[in-house]
Amino acid sequence: MKKIKIITDSSCDLNIELIQKYDIGIVNLNVSFGDETYADGEMDNNTFYNRMASSKELPKTSCPSPEKFADMYNCEEDEVLVLTLSSKLSATYSTAVLAKNMFEEENSEKRIEVIDTANGSVGQGLLVIKAAQLAKEGKSLEEIVNIIEDLKEKVVFYGSLETLENAIKGGRVNPLAGKLINALNFKVIIQVVDGIVKPVDKARGDSNSVKKVIENIYINMDDEKKYNLAIGHSNCEDKALKVKEIMSKEYDFEDITISSVGSVMGTYTSKGAILISIL
Repeated sequence: MKKIKIITDSSCDLNIELIQKYDIGIVNLNVSFGDETYADGEMDNNTFYNRMASSKELPKTSCPSPEKFADMYNCEEDEVLVLTLSSKLSATYSTAVLAKNMFEEENSEKRIEVIDTANGSVGQGLLVIKAAQLAKEGKSLEEIVNIIEDLKEKVVFYGSLETLENAIKGGRVNPLAGKLINALNFKVIIQVVDGIVKPVDKARGDSNSVKKVIENIYINMDDEKKYNLAIGHSNCEDKALKVKEIMSKEYDFEDITISSVGSVMGTYTSKGAILISIL
């Protein structure tokens, strides 16, 4: 039986326990404060969120180099499956494909497949774990690719943003309007759909916004199906634990994971965000 190496990028926001359990290869994206560039995860999350809050300019993120992917492809496994951040949000997918083409020219015996998850953060993470589980079950690379390509259309992902501060810094929201929304304690509800992040609603206050996110998740659930639940938090673990408590009382999930949103995705969510995804 051929061994399959599962690789993803750091925007998946998987916790270290899952990465180690399934021996998942992580290719780090980059985040920059001015002239200082860090690999995602190089700076601990608490330091990152505090520095970002005090910075006048929004940090910049960038995709990994093709060489970083190629280094990961140079593994002992016979076959490689890569699952990347949505191609509509980053050039990471195209970089992984470029690295695949370069690598296969000199290593024709190794087969590499790259999937654009059309997702990010906890939604991407759920697909990565599913792929790793399928590989562990002995599914072929072709079977896993077909299953994941089908499942990526079924990922449900909503989130609540604590503040629009980063959207204001990044020029995506008018400063006056954004400050007014923040002053009125409105939280923006987002959805990841078709590979992009869309604002879909708003609510006043933390509890109401999280409640709306949970309601949107429930609306998309089938009572006949068992789901895996992933909860991501932008340096606010207490909120994530509360969400887990609420949702686990309402529904018997197959599995529940909580993870911290790293510096790449956190650049866009700001501190205090809650992201919820099911598959």
